[in-house]
Amino acid sequence: MTHTGTMIFGTSGLARKIALELHARADRREPLLGVVSEAFGILPTGFPCTHLGSVADLPAIIASTSPQRVVVALDNAYQHLPADRLIEAQASERIMVETGTDAFERLTGKLAIEALPGSTILFSGAFRPRTTALVFGRLFSIVGAVLGLLITLPLVPLMAVAIRLDSPGPILFVQERIGFGGRKFNLLKFRSMSAEQAKYSEWVGDNEGTITRVGRLLRKFRLDEIPQFINVILGDMNLVGPRPHPESNRQLFVLVARNAAQCGDQIPYYSLRQTIRPGITGWAQVRYKYANGLNEEIEKLRYDLYYIKHCSAWLDLRILFETIKVVLVGHAHGRATQQSAYGSGAADAGGAGPDARDARSEAAPSASIARIQPSTKLRWMRSRDGDRPVGRDAERGRYSNK
Repeated sequence: MTHTGTMIFGTSGLARKIALELHARADRREPLLGVVSEAFGILPTGFPCTHLGSVADLPAIIASTSPQRVVVALDNAYQHLPADRLIEAQASERIMVETGTDAFERLTGKLAIEALPGSTILFSGAFRPRTTALVFGRLFSIVGAVLGLLITLPLVPLMAVAIRLDSPGPILFVQERIGFGGRKFNLLKFRSMSAEQAKYSEWVGDNEGTITRVGRLLRKFRLDEIPQFINVILGDMNLVGPRPHPESNRQLFVLVARNAAQCGDQIPYYSLRQTIRPGITGWAQVRYKYANGLNEEIEKLRYDLYYIKHCSAWLDLRILFETIKVVLVGHAHGRATQQSAYGSGAADAGGAGPDARDARSEAAPSASIARIQPSTKLRWMRSRDGDRPVGRDAERGRYSNK
């Protein structure tokens, strides 16, 4: 018997995302057969496929549809899982059985952090990169950074003069970022925004009017990142890794976690970003866009954790190849080119959220620490530092106490 297509078992939110992802794939190499629900009833809204039946009908459904793969994406940790029947199908009928989190990761190149059990992180060695991969990454980064400095050295005086002539202020932008093990370091960039602005937002969309003419050109071809080769040589960064966040990002994620009862579930596994060195470029940078809000920052975290889980020499080379394409042909600043199948997330060869928060003078505090989505219906949060505005108040830069 020929087995084709994928059947989803479960009606959870993750199951819906997987169904939408499969339905949207243009190549249709993995056709979606339908969904089997946990109990009797109709299929919830939002599923772009057929309701094949309930768990009670699973043996007959498998026999009639002959799936190649069964994706298990249940709401309540396998409470309704007919393990015996699935084991039989896996052994005798050569049907692949896959968890929803694994399927989502395979299809999208990012992690479903909201559905990922803590035990998977705790007892799995996947999030502890192999020593060989770390050593290769470090040696490759040092050699690449030295070569990068030598190759770009003739451009440095020209860019320095252009920055100074275009707008008053320093040539370099220096900002404290969070690196490996939570250690702080000073990240170097060529300044791409006006130094006269008193306050800057954390989100790129709020700062569009402050980017200089030269800065826009530097960003398009990633030339503003050249000074970070020095950070790599000093040991603060690698060529490839999650982009280093400013301290305000960590404050934001802690703030949301502290107020989880008011604004939803806390953001899991953020601290895993600090288990490896940050990079000049990364998986999130070649797969996503600039972050313009908390939801998009979380979306980038999904890609960062995927990179940490699959860290390897081959993945580093793939990311560098994609980055070199951006450097050679440029990109539309901060804009996504491909919509996700199930939301507003997008993938492009664009930039990183933290990189857009540029040219903040030493005396100028952050204009906003958070942009909570309007759906939270909150305007204020209580934290250790007192009341902080969120939502539109924060978007307008009314909070500047950093």
